[in-house]
Amino acid sequence: MDSQQDWLGTMSVMKKTKLASAVIGAVALTVSGMASAADALATIQNADKQIQTEAVKSQQKINKLYDQAQDMRFEYGQVVAETETLEHYNDYVATLVADQEARMASLQEQINGIERTKQGVVPLMSRMIDSLEQFVAMDVPFLQEEREKRVARLHEVMGDSNVSTSEKYRLVLDAYQIENEYGNKMGAYEGKLTIDGTEIVVDFFRLGRVVFLAQSLDQENAWLWDNDARQWNALSHESMRAVTNAIKMGRNQAAPDLLKLPVKTAEGAE
Repeated sequence: MDSQQDWLGTMSVMKKTKLASAVIGAVALTVSGMASAADALATIQNADKQIQTEAVKSQQKINKLYDQAQDMRFEYGQVVAETETLEHYNDYVATLVADQEARMASLQEQINGIERTKQGVVPLMSRMIDSLEQFVAMDVPFLQEEREKRVARLHEVMGDSNVSTSEKYRLVLDAYQIENEYGNKMGAYEGKLTIDGTEIVVDFFRLGRVVFLAQSLDQENAWLWDNDARQWNALSHESMRAVTNAIKMGRNQAAPDLLKLPVKTAEGAE
């Protein structure tokens, strides 16, 4: 009986021991599972944090790339605008160049024409000067020395290489213009006259090329030029007052008035 009880007691202790072991094993498993879960959660949290960090970095890169893209887009727009501006400017410059080239071609043609014209103008000017010299020699001899010097100056200028052709032509035309104006003006001046081999100082008066008179300074003698006969003809004493008045008007010493002057007629001086 006692052996049976001891066996039962032993069995009971063994059952309790197994139960305790089972409980301890279950608890150990539970604790181990909880630890594994905690580690997994921590891993997940760390991964999520890493993902967030990487996402922030990625967003920063995206923002930086976007800013760079915007800058590049702005620069591209500027380049395009500058390119268009340069194209328009180049077109404008090309138009100017074409116009300048056309003008240069035209000027060159004009220069060539001037050279051809010069070849004809120079002989023409020489003939004009010769004709002017002959005209002065055959014309009424007022201001004779001055007019002859003008013609001589033209001959000198024609042989001067420092004077341009255009300036030579201008001087020739000026000389012709002066001679033309002589025919429309009245004037008086003092000069020398040779009468019967004697040189005397006189006052000259001219009315265009129609009348050319000379009067002695004492107003006692006067002469009328006969251009056909190329000589001076003495005037009567009755003409002295009219000649004196004409000389005063020629010098602007008297108001213009009607003049009664002797002129050469078919019958002679009157």
